[in-house]
Amino acid sequence: MNHIKPIAIKVIAALVLLFVVLGLVYEMPFGDVLFITLTLGVVSYLIGDLFILPRTNNTVASISDFVLAFALIFMMSEGLEPTGEWMVPALISSIGVAAFEAFFHKYVSRQLENDSSTSNVTGSMNLGTEVSEELDPKDNYDK
Repeated sequence: MNHIKPIAIKVIAALVLLFVVLGLVYEMPFGDVLFITLTLGVVSYLIGDLFILPRTNNTVASISDFVLAFALIFMMSEGLEPTGEWMVPALISSIGVAAFEAFFHKYVSRQLENDSSTSNVTGSMNLGTEVSEELDPKDNYDK
């Protein structure tokens, strides 16, 4: 899968959302918003979209993205702008990020399905066993 396009979509959407909430409403400098956005975009793509989403479902991945976004936005906001109270802005931002992620996961799932159908490696290893007549215990007693 080409990872540039999904990361770009995620970063642009997060930048718009975080700039509105953190930049315009809570007056965080644009450079800090951009730094938080880039970090959140890459980390949440790697953890949420490539690791958690393929192994679970959209709901679990969206909840984990909410927790990750809240923790990352809150800690980075406190570190970059220690003079403000960043709990409520981080909560509002992470709710918006999780809402976007619920739709974004559908796009990523389709991309992962398209890639797995064209590759030689199967996504789920559906393995089975085979038993021949010679190994069936019931048939050995009849002889």
